[in-house]
Amino acid sequence: MLRTYILVVFIAFCAVGFSQEIENDSVLNPNDSISDYYVRFEGDSILYSSIQLEEVYLFGKLEFADRSERLRYLILQRKTLKVYPYAKLAAERLVELNDSLQHIKKRRHQRKYTKKVQKFIEEEFSEELKKLTRTEGQILVKLIYRQTGTTAFDLVKELRSGWRAFWYNTTASLFKISLKEEFHPESIHEDYLIEDILQRAFAGNKLERQESVLDYDYAQLSNKWKNAPPESKN
Repeated sequence: MLRTYILVVFIAFCAVGFSQEIENDSVLNPNDSISDYYVRFEGDSILYSSIQLEEVYLFGKLEFADRSERLRYLILQRKTLKVYPYAKLAAERLVELNDSLQHIKKRRHQRKYTKKVQKFIEEEFSEELKKLTRTEGQILVKLIYRQTGTTAFDLVKELRSGWRAFWYNTTASLFKISLKEEFHPESIHEDYLIEDILQRAFAGNKLERQESVLDYDYAQLSNKWKNAPPESKN
């Protein structure tokens, strides 16, 4: 039953729905100063005097107080890497659906289109989502908030009704899962560990990067938790 409700939440949410090459015609004339040098990216007609690079993180070596702490991190890592693609897909579907609905004026046609998207998602991912464990489902709920800034509860409420959202949340709570769960790596140590796992996976090309809509700085979080007292991490 738990997996069914996780599936319903994910499907409902989905129903809602740097590098570039520099063209060869950028030439530095010997008589030009450095300020006269411009580049143009492939497919772009605008000339740029500088190139903005992506932010790069330097990761410290993972250190653990004991074997149990290391095991906890590795288990969390496995579960996070497993469910992140679903949260990323959900965020993408939200953007796609909202963009499409802006061009559909009649509410009846909007509902019809939304149902088609929901059916597509269900057929494509239902069997995989049913395999999620309780803790994987809770991490997925957290990551949905990370990617969208909205809880799974509010997404269901918007898609279905307030009563159904309440019912789903009440049922999920029996299995210690809250659809109202948010993601706060600045104040919850496990959430920071999830963010650390994601950033390392992005850097190692294990996951495709999708920026969080939340306002926090990973580098500052790392410094904060590195110097935090042990009791705050429990």
